[in-house]
This record gives sequence, structure tokens and C-alpha cells, in this order.
Amino acid sequence: MAEKNKKYTAKDITVLQGLEPVRKRPGMFIGGTGKEGLHHLVWEVVDNGIDEAMAGQADYIELKVLKDNLISVFDNGRGIPFDTHKVTKKSALETVMTTLHAGGKFGGDGYKVSGGLHGVGISAVNALSEKMVTQVFRDGKQVQMEFSKGIPKSKLIVVGDTDIHGTLQTFLPDKTIFSETDFSFKTIIDHLRQQAYLTKSLNIKCIDERKDPETEFNFYFEGGISSFVRSLTSTKPIIGQPFYIEKNIDDYKVEVAINYVDDYNEHIYSFANNINTKEGGTHLTGFRTALTRCVNDYAKSQNIIKPNDPPISKEDIKEGLVAIVSVKLPDPQFEGQTKSKLGNPKIQKAVFSTVFEHLTYWFNENPTDARKIIEKVLLSARARMAAKAARETVIRKGALDGLTLPGKLADCSSRDPSLSEIFIVEGDSAGGSAKQGRDRTFQAILPLKGKILNVERARIDRMLTSEEIKALIIALGTGLGDDFKIDKIRYHRIIIMTDADVDGSHIRTLLLTLFYRHFKEIIDKGYLYIAQPPLYQITSGKNKDYVFTDEDKEILIKNYSQEDKKYSIQRYKGLGEMNPSQLWETTLDPKNRIILKVIIDEAEIADETFSTLMGSDVPPRKRFIQTHAQNVENLDI
Repeated sequence: MAEKNKKYTAKDITVLQGLEPVRKRPGMFIGGTGKEGLHHLVWEVVDNGIDEAMAGQADYIELKVLKDNLISVFDNGRGIPFDTHKVTKKSALETVMTTLHAGGKFGGDGYKVSGGLHGVGISAVNALSEKMVTQVFRDGKQVQMEFSKGIPKSKLIVVGDTDIHGTLQTFLPDKTIFSETDFSFKTIIDHLRQQAYLTKSLNIKCIDERKDPETEFNFYFEGGISSFVRSLTSTKPIIGQPFYIEKNIDDYKVEVAINYVDDYNEHIYSFANNINTKEGGTHLTGFRTALTRCVNDYAKSQNIIKPNDPPISKEDIKEGLVAIVSVKLPDPQFEGQTKSKLGNPKIQKAVFSTVFEHLTYWFNENPTDARKIIEKVLLSARARMAAKAARETVIRKGALDGLTLPGKLADCSSRDPSLSEIFIVEGDSAGGSAKQGRDRTFQAILPLKGKILNVERARIDRMLTSEEIKALIIALGTGLGDDFKIDKIRYHRIIIMTDADVDGSHIRTLLLTLFYRHFKEIIDKGYLYIAQPPLYQITSGKNKDYVFTDEDKEILIKNYSQEDKKYSIQRYKGLGEMNPSQLWETTLDPKNRIILKVIIDEAEIADETFSTLMGSDVPPRKRFIQTHAQNVENLDI
């Protein structure tokens, strides 16, 4: 207990000056000091160039990953002003680089539309950089200033005359702040490709100079988000032609691209001032409402809806929808520093009126495509009603509370989800070994027979005819579809455990498809894992070693040969070949086992991969196999 007489006075209050708050609490400004926070530095610098492009002042950005993980970003915008600021009495450049909440995005005529609203972007990067050099080209002069950890290391100097304009920022992240400082070029190009889609006719060049020869990518999309939608639908059969509208309403710009595909999933991305609003917001609400009303109005006016058809809902319209909703607006109101949800009420009305007016016109001008879309939506509505009936039959009230758990489930005694884990095991043989070898207090075993249904090609009503999928849903306890509730989950570690062969890999892929398409929140919460059973047991005398890769096997054999020891190798073709004690010590025991957490870094790429591998369209899958065939290991023929 604290001492009652201990004084708490003014001297106990800490006031952080300048950029000290950023260095003391970097997570508040960039989200963390891991890989995501490291790359957030890049996004903050690039965003300044994109803001210039959105203001019509730039059309070129060049990013370089230099040796020693230095990053340089050039944009051909107006360049940061470097005349004296009347409040700070310092150059505007130094003020922007060293002062929180200082910038050209809080008013005035600098920017009507901007992604960087808090004024902490470039100054936060400066604060968290071991070294940062800012070079500005404007008014016929090239000037330069150098900083370290947010503190000026040189005065503003005039380097010479120039006939170009723009800003070049070069920075080295502070190794004392970040747990790792190795930039992923793939992460960078994926992000900048998306930014190029969102900013029409902006040329973005990315160069990785760490490699020999250096790697270069150029992104330029005249079609903007319509090109974005084309890329998202490239692996799926298209239904009808794409719809695109771009319109300015007062100070707002609304840009929407839509295409329907032969798929059961929705692929929709919303942006505000080029910021990915992952949680949606008012602009997305306006879009969904307009699309639903437009589809309903047209279907009724053309007598496409029959008397026995169910009413069309927002859920029906989602199926097979691929859409990008991008808005540009002054003073966007985001929820939190992460800017994941837009809250401006007026933009909802602007998006609704734009989409409703122009999509209604497009339907009337393209009746064949409109009918294809309506028929797709109606098919979804009928399937929804069938799925609801199937769900009510299969997953009755009480089934998720543990009253009617599947007979094949060997449950654990713990009822605390945070302490419990379930192994989804391939086959009865491995299931039998796992049941005998497990710790019954916290480990449950659910054996699945054969290969489950490929849900990439099936609706919920068909899924629920699969006894294996039905057993898994009931065992998890979360429900499905509209009834899904993550807080009802019965295990916080769901571990897929399959054989280390082609069939095992296929079963694992089918299960991953099921979780990605219908239980994505389980993945987002970090509850899904993949077990890594050993490939070999190598025995020498009384010594017994388990190895998980061919590379580790060769290293161990080489050591045994050097020591002149005799040894024997057992290759595990399946989990069923292990006895219960072996399975426990290699794959079940938390002290020894290796399990891999399933994470989704890039939802767009993951979605495309699942569609390619598991969808009904053969040519994209054939191209994927031909491209990656040379890299396959442990292929059983």
C-alpha cells in the first residue's frame, strides 16, 4: 500500500517539450515500434507527396530503399516553404520538422484535401529517426537541413540554384526505438500500388537499391479506382460490365467503381483522402443504402421480382460485389488516430445522391447487365432464406452452449476459453493417438474424416449439409453468418493438425479457406494456428531427435557422420504413425511443440490467393501452378 503521507506536488508533473512526447510514447503516434510502426514512418513521408498530388501540385513520387535501410522519398510538389515563420521566428521548414501539430493542413489555402490531419506526421518521423536530411527545391533555390532524433544538427543552408521544385526526405530509423529496422520492399510496393490506384495519373516509382541488381517498380493508373476494380476481378468470372462514377459536389469529391463477379463473397474497400477506412463509416453507409435502393427500385420497375421472392436486403447485394468507394473532403472526422472509420454526416448524403442517381441511369442504359446483376442478387436472397432455414434446423438454441456437442469431439475439462485449445486432426487414426496423448484438462480433439467441402464454391446452406463442417461449427460455439458471435467461442487456440504430405496440405488449405471466408474474426483475434509435426525421427543409440525440415535432417546426419555414430531415420508419412507419447512430446506439449499463428497481413492479396487456388476459374490456378512449381518441396508423386 502506498504511504498515506506521501506528497503529490507540482514537481511530480512532467512536461515534455518539443518532440519528446513522440520519443517517450511512439505507439501513440505511429501505432507501435514493431514492423508495422517502422513502415508507418514511410507512409507518413509518402503521404505528404500524395497530399501535394491531391492538391494538383505534384504528379511524381520516387521512393528509394537505400543501403543500410535508409529511406528517401522525393515528390515534385511545391516544396516546403523555408521563409521565416512569424510565430516561431524560425524557418517554416524547421518549424514543420520539429513541431507537433504544425503544418499546412489546419486551414488557409495550403491544402483543401489532405490525409495528414494531425500535423504530427513528418515531425514524428523526424523524432524517431537517428538521422534525417530534408532537402527542398523551390523559388530557384535548393536548401537543406539535417536533424538527429528531432533535433537540428545544422542550420538551414542554401546548397545552390535549381530549376526543379519539390521535397526530398531521407531518414534512418532510430535503432534504439524500433525492435527491427529492416524494411520490407514487398510491403512498401503493395502500399504504394494502392495509393497509385487512388490517385489518378500519379506516377510512383519504387526502387530497392539494397539488391544487386536493384529492383524497380513503376505505378501509374489513368483509370484510378476503375483500374483497381479490374485488378480485383482479374481472377473471377465477371457478371455484367463495370460501373464507374466520379463527381464533385460542393467541396466533396465522390469516386465509386463497381463490378459484380461470380463469387459468394464481398470485396469492398473504402477510402477517405486516400486513407483506407477499414471500419467503413458514413461514406460506406451512403454507398450501401444507395445501391440497395437502386437495385430494389429497378427490380420492381421491371417486374423481375416474383410474388414468392423474398425482399432484397443489403446482405443479398453484398454477394459477389467488388467495389471501391473513395471520397475526398476537407476536414474529415476520423475515429481515433488510426483513422479507420469516417464520421462526417454530410459525405453520406453526397455519396448516396451520386450513386443512386448515376447507377439508376446506368441500369436503364444497360438493361442486359442490370438484369444479370438483379438475378445474381435474387439468387443470393433465395439462398439466404434457405440458409436461414438450414441454420435453424442444424444449430438450434442451446447447441452452442455445449448441450449437443458432436459425438466425435473429445472435449477438455476446462470451461475457460482462454485456457482451452482444440486440435482439428486429420483422420480417425491420428485422432485416436491425439486423444490418448493429450492433456485432457485443456486440450480438445476433433478428428475430421477426409477432405471437407471447398467452401469457396459453396453457400452457407450447402455448407451445413456437410457433417464435418457442422461438427466443427458446433464445437467452436461461435455460430455462423448472421448468428456469429466471437465472444461465444469455446477455445482461444484452434490448431489445425494435418499430415506432412500433399493430402494433408490440401486438407489444411480447405480448412484455412473455411476460416478465412466464414470465421475471419477468429483469425483477426489471433486464435487460429497450424501445428508443425516432425518429418523425421533420427535415432542413434539411446539418443532420439525429432527434426521438422529436410535441411535440419541433413545437418543432424552430418554431425552424426562427423562423430562416427550409427543412426536410423524414420520418416513420418502421417500423424497416425506416431504413438500417443510421441505425438505428445513433439506436437501437443506446449513446452516442446512448434505452432504457427495464422495472420493476414494483406487482406486483398490473401483474398486473391484463395480465389485463385480454391475458386472455380481454372486458368488463374493453372498459371499459379506453372509459376510456382519449381519452388515446391516434399512433393509426393
